[in-house]
Amino acid sequence: MGLHQRRDYEAFISSLKGATLTEQWEAAVAKVGGKVFCLLGDGGKVLVFKVSELAFDGLVELPGIGQAAYFAKRQWVHVEPGALEEPLLQGYIEQSYRTIAAKLTRKQRADLGL
Repeated sequence: MGLHQRRDYEAFISSLKGATLTEQWEAAVAKVGGKVFCLLGDGGKVLVFKVSELAFDGLVELPGIGQAAYFAKRQWVHVEPGALEEPLLQGYIEQSYRTIAAKLTRKQRADLGL
């Protein structure tokens, strides 16, 4: 069990206010206000999400974690199953959600109840 399992991933994302799930790029893509903050791809073998610059530098040094492919900018990581403990993984995904939500317009945040 865990966030690399589709059912658990969908339940966790659904618990975040205003978050939606779509199928895109052969992955379960989590968005807030139409903007991606996380995705579960490769049949559950990889989670991708945005992190801070400082977190990126430390995380990519760990086994099973690297810069996310197809995301041109730094600060997007891919995480393989078992590379991070579930509470840490949840915390990073929640932070990604908050980071992306903060970039929405005031009206978008209000419409989503954020």
